[in-house]
Amino acid sequence: MFLPAAQPPPAPAIRTPERRAEVAWFSALCNEDMEYLGVPDGPRRSSFEHCAGLVRTADALGYQNILLPSGWVPGQDALTFAAALAPQTSQINQLVALRMGEVWPPMLARAIATVDHLSQGRLVLNIISSDLPGRQEPNEVRYERSSEIIRILQRLWSTDGPLDWEGKYYQFRLPDCEAAKPYQQNGGPLLYFGGISPLAQELCARHCDVFLMWPETEEQLAATMRRMSDLAAGHGRRIDFGLRIHVIVRETEAAARAAAERLISRLDLAQGQAMKARSLDAKSAGVLRQDELRARLGPDLLLEPYVWSGIGLARSGCGSALVGDPDQIVAKLKRYMEMGFRAFILSGYPHREEAELFARHVLPRVPTCRLNELQGRRVSEPVTPLTTAPRR
Repeated sequence: MFLPAAQPPPAPAIRTPERRAEVAWFSALCNEDMEYLGVPDGPRRSSFEHCAGLVRTADALGYQNILLPSGWVPGQDALTFAAALAPQTSQINQLVALRMGEVWPPMLARAIATVDHLSQGRLVLNIISSDLPGRQEPNEVRYERSSEIIRILQRLWSTDGPLDWEGKYYQFRLPDCEAAKPYQQNGGPLLYFGGISPLAQELCARHCDVFLMWPETEEQLAATMRRMSDLAAGHGRRIDFGLRIHVIVRETEAAARAAAERLISRLDLAQGQAMKARSLDAKSAGVLRQDELRARLGPDLLLEPYVWSGIGLARSGCGSALVGDPDQIVAKLKRYMEMGFRAFILSGYPHREEAELFARHVLPRVPTCRLNELQGRRVSEPVTPLTTAPRR
């Protein structure tokens, strides 16, 4: 079965008009790699060795980026892990998930600058504004604090000389900002952000660079993209769009569907719900939206052609996968690119095996880029206190 002949919805105004996409994979830092969904197995636990192997595999296969998630589960702290992996990789960016409020902002800016230098500019950030471990706060507080932290980071990255900050949540006086100077110029690392609540979307439109979305129908995605583009324009800005989705690609559609069925063949639904509930984001608006979409589907769990929502039976957050043969997956990705998507964050179970299959069958057929390079953040020979700026 091939995609319908109908044209995808028109693209909104975006920052990157060139029809190329940053294709990222996923390193399962948060205890979720497994062969059968809902059945954790020892060899795929989120040890440093296992997660580092996923990053090195994605680097060697030619993915441009890799998402390092954050959560209060056994596994790896994303920023610490990125620092360790930076010297072990050659070309891949690392998209580090950071929960706003966990670290004093000036020291967070310094830590980010350190990893940015270690990786020579191969660092981008996924801003998270959900509850901190063990603490629940109103949405308004979390997003207001996140907005203030982002503004602090951006000021520290761009300010020469002292900085006095008198905000609602943070107050400090720094004699200079040299300790926070990043390797990437013209604004520091790109900021990726996802969320469907009005407060989340306003934060992204005002401050961030790439709005990340979870799978919905093309019409639903397009409507959100138009709304976000309009919100950003209200702040005199343009943003790019990214899609976080799983993938199951095989040489035939039948084989891909069989692989999807195999993935959930040992799933106990009660165990799946318990696993979902462990996430700090399990009750977020985005997660509840994914659950609502899946509840309206038939027994085949197809959201639309080639978009299968079975993964959401045991995973909080992104719960759907592209399922099909290489031609079908390429066609669907190109439709998304025509809609305005410029970043894809992919994953599959088990993560290494699916990364290899996608790289073999699909990745060479997708025009790719690195957004931080296209947008002038990663430049050759940057001048910083840790490179060639005068030492004081």
